[in-house]
Amino acid sequence: AAMVKETIRVYARVKPPGRRQQAGIYSVDDDEKSLSSLEIIVPRDLADGFVNNKRESYKFKFQKIFDQEAKQDVVFDSIAKPVAECVLAGYNGTIFAYGQTGSGKTFTITGGAERYSDRGIIPRTLSYIFDQLRKDSSKVYTTHVSYLEIYNECGYDLLDPRHEASRLEDLPKVTIMEDPDQNIHLKNLSLQQATNEEEALNLLFLGDTNRMIAETPMNQASTRSHCIFTIHISSKEPGSATIRRSKLHLVDLAGSERVAKTGVGGHLLTEAKYINLSLHYLEQVIIALAEKNRSHIPYRNSMMTSVLRDSLGGNCMTTMIATLSLDKRNIDESLSTCRFAQRVALIKNEAVLNEEMDPKLMIVQLKKEIQELKDELALVTGKERTSELSQDELLQLDELIETFLEDNDPDSTLDVGADMRKIKYCFVHVKQLMNHSKISDKKLLSQHISEEKDTNKEAGEEELKKLKELLQQRDNEINILVNMLKKEKKKAQDALFQLNATSAGSTVLEQSHSINLEESQSPSSCFSLKEAKDFSSSVHRLPFLSRQTGGKMSLGCQEAFEVFKRDHADSITIEDNKQLLNQRFTEAKCLGEKLNEVRNKINHLKGEINQRHIQRAALAISSPSEELYTLDPVEEKLRTQIEEEKKRYKTMFNRLKGLKVEIEHLQLLMEKVKVKLQKDFEVWWSEESINLQQENPEMVSSPNTTTVYPRFIKSSQHLSTSSFSETTRVSPNEDPAGKNNSITSNNPTLKTRTPPISSTSIPLTGDSQADADILAFIKARQNILQKKGKSCQ
Repeated sequence: AAMVKETIRVYARVKPPGRRQQAGIYSVDDDEKSLSSLEIIVPRDLADGFVNNKRESYKFKFQKIFDQEAKQDVVFDSIAKPVAECVLAGYNGTIFAYGQTGSGKTFTITGGAERYSDRGIIPRTLSYIFDQLRKDSSKVYTTHVSYLEIYNECGYDLLDPRHEASRLEDLPKVTIMEDPDQNIHLKNLSLQQATNEEEALNLLFLGDTNRMIAETPMNQASTRSHCIFTIHISSKEPGSATIRRSKLHLVDLAGSERVAKTGVGGHLLTEAKYINLSLHYLEQVIIALAEKNRSHIPYRNSMMTSVLRDSLGGNCMTTMIATLSLDKRNIDESLSTCRFAQRVALIKNEAVLNEEMDPKLMIVQLKKEIQELKDELALVTGKERTSELSQDELLQLDELIETFLEDNDPDSTLDVGADMRKIKYCFVHVKQLMNHSKISDKKLLSQHISEEKDTNKEAGEEELKKLKELLQQRDNEINILVNMLKKEKKKAQDALFQLNATSAGSTVLEQSHSINLEESQSPSSCFSLKEAKDFSSSVHRLPFLSRQTGGKMSLGCQEAFEVFKRDHADSITIEDNKQLLNQRFTEAKCLGEKLNEVRNKINHLKGEINQRHIQRAALAISSPSEELYTLDPVEEKLRTQIEEEKKRYKTMFNRLKGLKVEIEHLQLLMEKVKVKLQKDFEVWWSEESINLQQENPEMVSSPNTTTVYPRFIKSSQHLSTSSFSETTRVSPNEDPAGKNNSITSNNPTLKTRTPPISSTSIPLTGDSQADADILAFIKARQNILQKKGKSCQ
């Protein structure tokens, strides 16, 4: 097999500084023939004293340096395209990004979600590979994709369909298995087949959605795990005996960070410790590989170095991208990244062409060898053997076995000759006789087992009956409570209407009528008991609902989601993508209409040429002359027009094809942003519910009761400000127990007061009649307090 020996290629990419970051001093020298050099200037600090021998200039060499203005397509053409070509030729390849947190590793590998031109190395590599496979018809290709996440030193399959519905700790962990040849195999990591670019991009989008992302002081969306996206390609020429298998690892490492500088704690601190530890083990492997006389390489220290064993000093063509954030605050980390890159550049890999024999061809060769051995055996024995014994031979063997079993002589033997077919038949026949003697015991055992099954079945049916009765009892209790709530609500409305009518006359009647009108037009300003029940129950139901796209949510939850979506940072991105998508749809429609016009024009011109042929043929018959056999200038002109229209048609068709790819990518981006928005809302909603429960722990009711929380009403009305113009606030004279919370509006025509609710939970007996009486008494007491509050106004 062909072998390629070369060192790991190392590139550098400089991230543009942020708005509040102060840019560092550096220079890029591309004048040299082979390598580019990066010089970083660190000015001396006057605070260190007058005598300061600290080094000011640091110079590093790279294959190529991409400055701040470098575009994604230039990075792909220089870094990933040569590796992808080697993978298509049958060699293994790896591209990995290394740098501190927030330096642009994920942007380089995966890409940004705002613009189509921001696609990273992975989507561009997929497009390039499938484009090359489509062009090459001389081989049969099959492609598979896998996506591994290493989070806190545990491996997870990002393409596992259970990722959305399960907690991370409940998912099966990817484990490393090693065969006798020291090849690494990953258990519980799925290989998904991708027949075209669209399927591969869908798998990439699914994996990116499941990644662990958190907000840190250094990066608003920091990836907290190492991710390895692998493309497996196998190719075979028709009729050839060899198969080529290759794989391309695209690695996005998590960023290292100095905990003393970022000041993170809790869960983020645990993640940072695991990230820094795994990167430390990676550096140990790099240092060991760079030393010439080193016998042991510590690959097994971490999962990441075990998975990337071939990529580091093995059978692989490896490329590294060092991402640098050259602002003054991060200059030390950038220098460390450059030093690491210089050590990586010393490692030599030996890439071997991965070819193996076709199993089908091996089967054909083995069958041929078997037939030759059979012919040789027939030549030696003098008779040709068949695969099965004849009927006479079987009867003869049965007699020999029966005689052998009935003979009491211990020295007797069963001689059937040097024929493996006869020996095997004798063993099978003796086994059948032994099994036949045990049939009676098996029948007794099966009868005993069936009796036990019948007993278990009767016990299960009795348990099922009890559970059904209990379920019916609970349904009856729920129906009684719902009916009571409806009746009490109606009574409260009637009493409020009568009280306003008797106390204020016609003016108050008109005012109350306007209040009722506003309440009916603005459902968010009137928070009923039933809505409060939906709101409080939706807090516990939310994690389940948010997993289902388009799941039903309570009224308060829907209003909160609308406000959250409007104020979210990604709302501008969604609107921009919508407008861009509409523009692309309009452009595609116009191109389609123009294509039809061009096609009709081409057909019309062809019809004119045919008509011209008919006219010239008729003229030649009627009055033949030499002019008729010369070239017709009109026909030549028509043919020229047809060729021009065909070129125009091809240009517009290619443009329409490109628009289709861009529209599909925009739709994927919009779906990704929507999923992120849904997840952010779920996290925010859960935090709000936890905070409310921590602030008012005594207001959490027992599972059998439904209690209205005044603070929940306040939160819901605050969230639904889009439904009505007036602002709401809590009355300043609210008591600590939360009994007299009132919701006051700046609009003088709208005044609502929540009924005072007991802050303690209501103990129930379990008996439906007794519980109904207890709840009726509490509702009646609330109505009386509500009427007193109205009369005090």
